[in-house]
Amino acid sequence: MIYLLHGSDELLRSERLAAIRAALGEPELADLSTSWLDGRKASVAEVTYHCDVTPFLSPRRLVIVSGLLAQLKRRQQAGKKKGGPAEADEAGKGSSKADADRDVFLQYLPTLPDSTDLALVEPDAVPRNERPYKELARLAEAGQAEIVLCEAPEERDLPDWVLRRVKQKGGAIERDAAFDLATSIGRNLRLLDSELDKLLTYRSGGGSIRREDVRLLVPYTQEASIFDMVDAIGQQDGPKAVRLLRELDRDGAAPLYLLSMITRQFRILVQVSDQMDLGLGKDEIAKVIGLHPFPTQKAMQQCRQWRMSDLEAAYDRLLETDLAIKTGKLPDDLALDLLVVELSARR
Repeated sequence: MIYLLHGSDELLRSERLAAIRAALGEPELADLSTSWLDGRKASVAEVTYHCDVTPFLSPRRLVIVSGLLAQLKRRQQAGKKKGGPAEADEAGKGSSKADADRDVFLQYLPTLPDSTDLALVEPDAVPRNERPYKELARLAEAGQAEIVLCEAPEERDLPDWVLRRVKQKGGAIERDAAFDLATSIGRNLRLLDSELDKLLTYRSGGGSIRREDVRLLVPYTQEASIFDMVDAIGQQDGPKAVRLLRELDRDGAAPLYLLSMITRQFRILVQVSDQMDLGLGKDEIAKVIGLHPFPTQKAMQQCRQWRMSDLEAAYDRLLETDLAIKTGKLPDDLALDLLVVELSARR
């Protein structure tokens, strides 16, 4: 069987590869019939040689090659670069050699011994319109290959990934906590998984992971606190918004970054308000504006306290604050304080 594990997420690639290795049986014996090759350095002949070796004390042999397809593509591109007449001649030769190596490898794949599993691990997604992908897709249709795209979910889908991941680990997490964790860390699944292990250990006495646990233990939750602040502004809760602004300032959040996050929140409010006027529901609005349903629902609640004219006026005030900070007309802290107080108090 041929496996193409391609895509930018290292956690998904490594977990699928671990499952392939586990299928070989006892690790000690399986290791004797496993070869790891660096595709940036290994030749096609070397790869096919290892694939043809008979398994030793194991029913199957596993050959893992990292970055081979990317390296073959780089060699082809380098060979096709054009320069002067002499360079063009050499380029043609280089391109022909690279093309030949790729063709030899692709022609070899259907003849891979039944006792060998070949795992092609690529750190970037292989384009569907390129010949290696098309050939592997053809083999997949024939049951000789498996293509696994290892890309993290989009940001709007990350909270659901966190919920599923915690369940797989035998724990539970509140939806608010999952949203905070996903918002804070983003699409780094390895880091998300590591933080989940820490939170589950902390909650080993029982109960779900709570929002307070995330804020206490995860050092990346500043953005979640910013979300709470702009949420308080949207709800016109001035005291809470100012208190959170003070906490963020003490934590070293840059004023212009805070301003950009406030602007982002008001942009979301404008978009949501516009879609609500069209009669769309939460899920429809979330899909249209590319936001997770959880913050979309919060924004819908906030929009009921704002008229579109007020949101437009808020944009003007945000621009004034941006200019005041960048031109030095007002100190950063004072400019943000005035902005938050004014926007929070707006009726």
